[in-house]
Amino acid sequence: MHPSSLGLGTYLGSPDPATDTRYVEAAQAFFQAGGTVFDTAANYRGGRSERALGLAFAELPRDDFFISTKAGYLPMGDGITEESQHDWFRRVLAEPGILTPTEVLGGCHAMTPKYLSYQLEMSCGALGVSTIDLFHLHNPEHQRPELGPKAFDQAMRKAFEACEGFVREGRIKAYGCATWNGFRVPPDSDEHLSLENLLRVAGEVGGTDHHFRWIQAPLNLAMPEAFLAPTQLFGGREMPLLEACRAAGIQVQISASIMQGRILRQLESQRAALADLFPGCATAAQMALQFTRSCPGVTTALCGMGRKAHVDENALVMGLPIVSVETLKGLLGN
Repeated sequence: MHPSSLGLGTYLGSPDPATDTRYVEAAQAFFQAGGTVFDTAANYRGGRSERALGLAFAELPRDDFFISTKAGYLPMGDGITEESQHDWFRRVLAEPGILTPTEVLGGCHAMTPKYLSYQLEMSCGALGVSTIDLFHLHNPEHQRPELGPKAFDQAMRKAFEACEGFVREGRIKAYGCATWNGFRVPPDSDEHLSLENLLRVAGEVGGTDHHFRWIQAPLNLAMPEAFLAPTQLFGGREMPLLEACRAAGIQVQISASIMQGRILRQLESQRAALADLFPGCATAAQMALQFTRSCPGVTTALCGMGRKAHVDENALVMGLPIVSVETLKGLLGN
């Protein structure tokens, strides 16, 4: 099954039954429109986003859709029981020996093998599947400033070893890193992630047939770094993230394709002037998605779609030809 060029994201929304219902309707409509990629995370809406997708998937053929989820942040609750975060952590993680308070960095993040295994089990149960297509480490760069480069590499090695084990067990098909700052910031930043270094670690752990095959990073008209900024040193050359991924054969999911809606107002004011550059796009959201999905190296542009109306508007772009590189760079003044 080939991943669709647009994917349905599930980050935003209140943790309540009404939002759950709207996500179920949106996911079903997206599948009917030809969308195959659904992105979520264990901590999205306290776990409710995964469960909503599970309801939407219940009657769909498993081989016909692609699920990516993430582990790393602590949900600090299950979105159902009413208890304090402290009580939830003690009952669910500390007392069973899954995670100790000292293994939690920044008060919210953990990537120990035991925790990743636990979270994967919870995600599979919530989604109603036995195998996850893509299991991301969620913003691993969150730990790098506190650990330092050497200890961070060791933590990533242990996490990659765990993920290769999940593949052997048939629990996941591939793994990756879903990031916000990691691939976007320059090499001298404390949060910087080097794709070349991560591939080295994956090769040492899993050999030439390792399963570190994806990354996720933000890209939109207001945050073009993945497309233009030379944040990666790959093969001895400085280059943007997307170019490095193409060179490495890594597939790319893009998050924040419409920047959670924040760039749409400015785009709307320019929509008439941009119409010729985005043929077939009638709305600002469609133009924003068309920009992101057209950038060379992008496999899937993710967009939060918590209502069927969002799907009805956005799914149209999957049928459009991509925009030329020259047009994309021209939009950004390059």
